[in-house]
Amino acid sequence: MPPHPSGDDPASKRPFLTPHKLLPSSQVLENFEQTIVPNFGSLESQQDFRTPEFEEFNGKPDSLFFNDGQRRIDFVLVYEDESRKETNKKGTNEKQRRKRQAYESNLICQGLQLEATRSVLDDKIVFVKVHAPWDVLCTYAEIMHIKLPLKPNDLKTRSSAFDSFNWFTKVLRVDERVIKPEQEFFTAPFEKNRMNDFYIVDKDSFFNPATRSRIVYFILSRVKYHMVNNVSKFGINRLVSSGIYKAAFPLHDCQFGSRSEDPSCPNERYLLYREWAHPRSIYKKQPLDLIRKYYGEKIGIYFAWLGYYTQMLLLAAVVGVACFLYGYLNQDNCTWSKEVCDPDIGGKIVMCPQCDKICPFWKLNITCESSKKLCIFDSFGTLVFAVFMGVWVTLFLEFWKRRQAELEYEWDTVELQQEEQPRPEYEAQCTHVVINEITQEEERIPFTAWGKCIRITLCASAVLFWILLIIASVIGIIVYRLSVFIVFSAKLPSAINGTDPIQKYLTPQTATSVTASIISFIIIMILNTIYEKVAIMITNFELPRTQTDYENSLTMKMFLFQFVNYYSSCFYIAFFKGKFVGYPGDPVYWLGKYRNEECDPGGCLLELTTQLIIIMGGKAIWNNIQEVLLPWIMNLIGRYHSVSGSEKKTPRWEQDYHLQPMGKLGLFYEYLEMIIQFGFVTLFVASFPLAPLLALVNNILEIRVDAWKLTTQFRRMVPEKAQDIGAWQPIMQGIAILAVVTNAMIIAFTSDMIPRLVYYWSFSIPPYGDHTHYTMEGYISNTLSIFNIADFKNKSKGDSFSGLGDYTTCRYRDFRNPPGHPQEYKHNIYYWHVIAAKLAFIIVMEHIIYSVKFLISYIIPDVSKITRSKIKREKYLTQKLLHESHLKDMTKNMGAIAERMVEVVDNNLRPKLE
Repeated sequence: MPPHPSGDDPASKRPFLTPHKLLPSSQVLENFEQTIVPNFGSLESQQDFRTPEFEEFNGKPDSLFFNDGQRRIDFVLVYEDESRKETNKKGTNEKQRRKRQAYESNLICQGLQLEATRSVLDDKIVFVKVHAPWDVLCTYAEIMHIKLPLKPNDLKTRSSAFDSFNWFTKVLRVDERVIKPEQEFFTAPFEKNRMNDFYIVDKDSFFNPATRSRIVYFILSRVKYHMVNNVSKFGINRLVSSGIYKAAFPLHDCQFGSRSEDPSCPNERYLLYREWAHPRSIYKKQPLDLIRKYYGEKIGIYFAWLGYYTQMLLLAAVVGVACFLYGYLNQDNCTWSKEVCDPDIGGKIVMCPQCDKICPFWKLNITCESSKKLCIFDSFGTLVFAVFMGVWVTLFLEFWKRRQAELEYEWDTVELQQEEQPRPEYEAQCTHVVINEITQEEERIPFTAWGKCIRITLCASAVLFWILLIIASVIGIIVYRLSVFIVFSAKLPSAINGTDPIQKYLTPQTATSVTASIISFIIIMILNTIYEKVAIMITNFELPRTQTDYENSLTMKMFLFQFVNYYSSCFYIAFFKGKFVGYPGDPVYWLGKYRNEECDPGGCLLELTTQLIIIMGGKAIWNNIQEVLLPWIMNLIGRYHSVSGSEKKTPRWEQDYHLQPMGKLGLFYEYLEMIIQFGFVTLFVASFPLAPLLALVNNILEIRVDAWKLTTQFRRMVPEKAQDIGAWQPIMQGIAILAVVTNAMIIAFTSDMIPRLVYYWSFSIPPYGDHTHYTMEGYISNTLSIFNIADFKNKSKGDSFSGLGDYTTCRYRDFRNPPGHPQEYKHNIYYWHVIAAKLAFIIVMEHIIYSVKFLISYIIPDVSKITRSKIKREKYLTQKLLHESHLKDMTKNMGAIAERMVEVVDNNLRPKLE
């Protein structure tokens, strides 16, 4: 085997990528081709691949270095040795082996150093450890425009008005003696020709492990391994997906449960588990700086956002609980509920059947229990809470923008967009050459404008198809509701006195609502599972240029689908159910066959609340099973099969290999889960004031569960840069705007608040009534119209007339003229007054909340004055530092040139003078 490349090995002195300031992405790919292709053409036919040496494990399980103890392991590649496989596919194994050897040879040509070690537990498994030397790190740091320290930051932080309360918040903060604060620096994009300007105390620590892994992964993603018909295949992702490598990952620095035996190890994983992921730290603030340092800015910004969202939920939960308690404590004063439960009022009101042929007549008082529950949620406190949440969501979004700007400054991501490179998958498809309109130079693109239009059209059509599929499933649920309601009406106890204990709590409406909600939740989860894979396939076909573009495109597709999937049933119950039912003598039929559903006499608000509880609760339970239980079981099974009773010490790379891979879209699903929850908390909060409390409890657990999962169950992710939360920010802003409309419409059309207010204020005024004072007495009788049983068109009475006695009329929920009126069964004047009041309420509520929202957005700037000043000050000092350093270099060079010129003149003139 050839020796490892080193600084003294002539074969290792390969040409690196030529660094340029703001190097175009197409030129990055060209330089890779110029470096690799000349050597690659003969690799398939040669036997002299430059492959790594095999080294025995040195017996140090906590070591993060090669066997020489000097070169740090920046990445690990894992494959199964084909020569030891028990299989008959020799041709396939040989092809895979040669592709892998070509890939590793090209990695060595790029300057990376490799060392291979066989597994301690299974000698078929080989671990290839990758190390990036100093020159490689410097070269690619410039290509990737990585910001690195220039000098320590000596800007003084302003004292906060809350500094005097530090003693109170100290118990909530992480102990600085355990996790020491990171030193702050002025930074600038790295340039090799100005290396002396950077703060390099120690070359081994100048690039931290996260940055080293980023650089190595950048190289691994772009090195070629095969070429067919002048189309090159490259990248570690494709090699892993095709099975040539089994895994590729950076190493955790130690075990999560104990410190490393290596004294030089920072034990950051152990500290994160102890101070962040452990249940005993559930009340503490998150160590965001250490999270960012260990996992990268992308993971750090997610946990910063989730923590801030959870803090803001605390206020919403307190107000929501207060509104709930207000409704709960005042339910005994609910006049209309008392009338429903009163045997002399609700017990004597016979309600019309709610379906044809089978459904019986029924007494109003059988809905007594549901009317009591409805009083809790359909109260004045609900209106106050809906208005409050409209303001709360604006405060949350505006203050998060300020917090995000602070993190951008602290984490050096203010100008991140200039650093982002194209995705390897995009670069691989860049076969069309065009002239750049700005630079007037040739550049490569994957497809023409016409090809792009075709791809977008196909992708949009696929998304539309799946949305229509969801709508079809919602229609199926509606058909289920209509069909099953008839069955429950026939099978459940139907004694007209309403005293049966089962009938008291389990009405046909309740049974239909609960079972339909459960089935709807199951269908939602099944469609989610299928569509996740479809959305990824569609986005891959669309071929976005950068990773940010890819994630934003996938985000919009997934959220649009999830929005329709999760919220469609809630929108149906809130705004469609019971709104277009006609009246008993002339009901409205859906699809010409099924009679439209009716709400309870008190409305559909309680059913909407039930739907929200089932979906929110079921979703939280299902997600925890997926995120916690499944990885834990998989790791348990993996450890059982791998160890199988062995007591051998396993190295760090082998321990990490048996953990679960996180996947590139792992964080995407975490965001999606929280944004869907954010929609439930804001869009339908008028029907369920306890939604913020449930979300708060869930999020407190979610933070620690995600932390535990990352630190204990999953391999370390490749650290990635991120400036903000991406497309999720405008999605939340859209939800916030829509939430004002939905909550106003829920109060106006789903709850019974507006009709009650109209009755309260108007029935002391003729012609509505002759009450001498404002009262709610008689409200139930007023909201139920009268129908003459003899006017039934469809003779569906059957046996339901037994026990009716002398009743000749029944009641139904609507505002219509009674039989015998000149316009019998037509909407009366009171109906139109109620409609006018509802529309007026929506307009007034929307205008008030939108005005407050825009005023808050205008008053609160996205970037605080202090942060803006810090950014300008740091930029000024950085430019000044680089400029002064440049002037010193120029002065030094000019002095050297002047001395040389004097020396030359003196040497030329002295002989002539002599």
